[in-house]
Amino acid sequence: MATSSIFNGIAVLALLVLFTSNAKAQLSTNFYSKTCPKLFPTVKSTVNSAISKEARMGASLLRLFFHDCFVNGCDGSVLLDDTSSFTGEKNAVPNRNSARGFDVVDNIKSAVENVCPGVVSCADILAIAARDSVVRLGGPSWDVKLGRRDSRTASQSAANNGIPPPTSNLNTLISRFSSLGLSTRDLVALSGSHTIGQARCTSFRARIYNESNIDSSFARTRQSNCPRSSGSGDNNLAPLDLQTPTSFDNNYFKNLVQKKGLLHSDQQLFNGGSTDSIVSGYSQGQSSFASDFANAMIKMGDISPLTGSNGQIRKNCRRVN
Repeated sequence: MATSSIFNGIAVLALLVLFTSNAKAQLSTNFYSKTCPKLFPTVKSTVNSAISKEARMGASLLRLFFHDCFVNGCDGSVLLDDTSSFTGEKNAVPNRNSARGFDVVDNIKSAVENVCPGVVSCADILAIAARDSVVRLGGPSWDVKLGRRDSRTASQSAANNGIPPPTSNLNTLISRFSSLGLSTRDLVALSGSHTIGQARCTSFRARIYNESNIDSSFARTRQSNCPRSSGSGDNNLAPLDLQTPTSFDNNYFKNLVQKKGLLHSDQQLFNGGSTDSIVSGYSQGQSSFASDFANAMIKMGDISPLTGSNGQIRKNCRRVN
């Protein structure tokens, strides 16, 4: 009887360990090594081609991965078009008129389907494309963990609530990243993705006209292409990194030290708060930023993936099967 009880206890404990580690255990860097051996060169080729045509596309693909993972986990939900049964994430406030690169993802998916049909998820394609974009623009590489499956639904409200807006203060940013298992250092490192790409006038208008912790000449430069009145020039673009907006480097952090962060949420990272020292370190050492960024991207890719029998492998990234 005692032996039976011990055995049952061990069995229950084993099941608990299995269930709690299941999601992350199923993600691995060699997940498709046998089922889709040409996956990595296929994605890389399509990503490099897209960035060669438009360097900004690298930032757009990286941003899609962020905006996917921060809304109910890395499940490809950001790619879904609206349907009669749900309103998707593409028209949520953080994405409307700004999320882009969906056609490139379609091209990658088509290329991957040609070499291994029905095998690779759209969620995993986003993860690989984000890494390849960073590498193509001169940033670090990392081993992408794979094995995610695609969601069957999307949520506009979850996107509105899950993605920190550019008006966020430091406490809000730290809290949101922490709720997803990301540390304050991860927050600062991942914010360094703003060393590439551009932002719309609506995202930084209030900062360049109303805030005092901003370099005055920098503010004037940005005001020249972003009128004070709302509705005028809303979609005009400005580089998030003034010096090298298509090179993945540490100039973003150098800008913050000089009070030249474009977004309010950017400058919050260097504004007399707890993250100042991390920003200072990255501004002086590109290698430490690159290393921490790569590690943080791996951690972000672990956020609530669908694995096993959950979700599906979409044939078309824009709609469920």
